[in-house]
Amino acid sequence: MKVKFGLLPRIIVAIALGVLIGSFAPEWMARIFATFTAIFGNFLNFIVPLIILGFIAPGIAQLGKGSGKLLGLATFFAYASTIAAGVLAFFAATTILPNFMEAGAMSGIEDPEKALATSFIALDMPPVFGVMTALILAFLLGIGMASTGSKTMISFFEEFQAIIEKTISYVIIPLLPFHIFGIFANMAYGGAVAKILSLFAVVFVMIIILHWVMLMLQYTAAGTLNKKNPMRLLKTMLPAYFTALGTQSSAATIPVTVRQARETGANEKVVDFAVPLFATIHLSGSTITIVSCSIGVLLLTGSVPSFSSYLPFIFMLGVTMIAAPGVPGGAVMAAIGLLEAMLGFDPTMVALMIALYLAQDSFGTAANVTGDGALAMIVDRFTNGKKVLQ
Repeated sequence: MKVKFGLLPRIIVAIALGVLIGSFAPEWMARIFATFTAIFGNFLNFIVPLIILGFIAPGIAQLGKGSGKLLGLATFFAYASTIAAGVLAFFAATTILPNFMEAGAMSGIEDPEKALATSFIALDMPPVFGVMTALILAFLLGIGMASTGSKTMISFFEEFQAIIEKTISYVIIPLLPFHIFGIFANMAYGGAVAKILSLFAVVFVMIIILHWVMLMLQYTAAGTLNKKNPMRLLKTMLPAYFTALGTQSSAATIPVTVRQARETGANEKVVDFAVPLFATIHLSGSTITIVSCSIGVLLLTGSVPSFSSYLPFIFMLGVTMIAAPGVPGGAVMAAIGLLEAMLGFDPTMVALMIALYLAQDSFGTAANVTGDGALAMIVDRFTNGKKVLQ
């Protein structure tokens, strides 16, 4: 029997080996690690604007297809749920995490190339355009394609999206464990890894609890609007939760989510339309994870996150989640550009974010798809039983 060694086990092994080897590595070996992380980090910076353009533009264009009223309602509630999840995560993380970690534990080692071992070579890979340029261009082209129905442009961007997704699946994701290995080896070489590793356990537990708090809020709203028991509704959707936990894929869980959402009593036509759409645009669980992890990383570098600086990030994150590729770690890959442009993340901070995110990717996906059932019920309630699908 062939045993599949998944991405999460590889990340865990990479962290363990990085800490172990980096603790006694000579300088020349540490410089090799620094060289790889520098090159790979530069490649990430190059590919991020292309990821944004390749996924947001066709994503917005595809949202233009379908039934107007139902599409508008579904998109509104998905976005509102994602923003609410981000705000919840911000206040929870800024209240809880400072009690469990020493502020500034990473200060002075943000960039392994400068503070620890230096790279043997400097290979510059300037992006074709900046992150904000990519976002604006993606919105402009996506809205334009949706309004004009341009088949040629949509076909081009769908093929471009496929190219970028293959780059993520066959280049970035396979090399991520080596990148994370190099980052942790550098930090171990500098003797500051213990405090950083303690972040993982605290953030992991907090995120799982926040996922369930968000699910309770979603099902309380759905139950109240439909005059049904929220706990019974949530229990009905549990098969979708555990299916997503195993598959780590919203798309693969769609058949189970649709079946269970129908059992809640929601209109079948609304469920059949809304659930596949929500699998693409509703990522409240992933948003909780990204906001929580980013605040943890910022606290370690000595920064004090403020709500006024984080709210624009959460608003943009809600839009960017639509662009999340359907691969393990896809949501955090789509968010890298925002982390760098709006929160000032450097390569080391990005690597920590990726490691933290992947440690609970399946739980975030499970929270996403389970929440889809609640949103389908809310959308059904607001359509008021009218025929909204033609």
